[in-house]
Amino acid sequence: MSKDEIFMRRCIQLARSGQNHVAPNPMVGAVIVHDDVIIGEGYHVRCGEAHAEVNAVRSVKNKELLAQSTIYVSLEPCSHYGKTPPCVDLILERQIPRVVIGCQDPFEKVAGRSIQKLREAGRQITVGVLEQECHQLISHFITFNRDKRPYIILKWAESIDGFIDRKRTEGAAAMLSTELTSMLVHKRRAEADAIMVGTRTALLDNPSLTVRHWHGKSPIRVVTDRHSTLPRSLQLFDGKVETLVYSSPLTDILSDLYQRGIQTLLIEGGSQLLQAFIEAQLWDEAFIEKSKTSLKNGVKAPQILEYGYTETERHFGVEIVHFERTASDSVLMAK
Repeated sequence: MSKDEIFMRRCIQLARSGQNHVAPNPMVGAVIVHDDVIIGEGYHVRCGEAHAEVNAVRSVKNKELLAQSTIYVSLEPCSHYGKTPPCVDLILERQIPRVVIGCQDPFEKVAGRSIQKLREAGRQITVGVLEQECHQLISHFITFNRDKRPYIILKWAESIDGFIDRKRTEGAAAMLSTELTSMLVHKRRAEADAIMVGTRTALLDNPSLTVRHWHGKSPIRVVTDRHSTLPRSLQLFDGKVETLVYSSPLTDILSDLYQRGIQTLLIEGGSQLLQAFIEAQLWDEAFIEKSKTSLKNGVKAPQILEYGYTETERHFGVEIVHFERTASDSVLMAK
């Protein structure tokens, strides 16, 4: 592993510290190195606050060393005025001579402009160090900006014989998750901007769709209600969390969520809604918990027939299959 890769890997590690706090901004980490020694570090802590480069520069005790240093950044520095000034101007102002960038920013107001500005100013620029890992770090941000829709994560638990629930018109759903794997569900809720269910799930399960078994903010609730049949007595309408109700097609729903700035959407079922997203090829990742319970009959679990990557994880003794749609399409930014 080269020196540049070692320091970029540290940038990625730092960036992850901002998870759940920086959206709709991407997670970004920065490291400043002088004579192969890290003299400054920073990451984007919270949306609206200082970016990674600013925090890294602030952490350097001897600012005179900046003029002989290299700054490593997992994502191309911003070049526009948003809630904070352009980070590219800070790099130029501090006369940092070398800049190493993990990947180019897909945001249309940046998209290579900072790289060009730094080169025109005579800075030594290296782009693409651990590029795939840096893309993976901001995959939700990339999909949101490239495809003009939220990054979509599917999630369900299914029995050992392939059912997602028993057949029912009322009564409790089949318990296929354990208390411990339920924590993972709530962790994913805390990491999402919005969570979606269909009409049938809303009526039969009356879910609250809030974060209770993990630390974090509850996502916006989204429910489909094509014929306006959902009673306002459901927990979805308790006013504790914003709820959006749609009667339109999936593509229209996703377009509206994009306009609202919803970057990550978690789909929790049931089977009909999940399968609709799969067949429309409107998904990016899926997590399927494989229960050891047998239901023998009931509601068949959704089926994913085409995907680009899969791995089997084990959490608390339970097998969870993780799918990603074609990695080159859903994770890597279009060149």
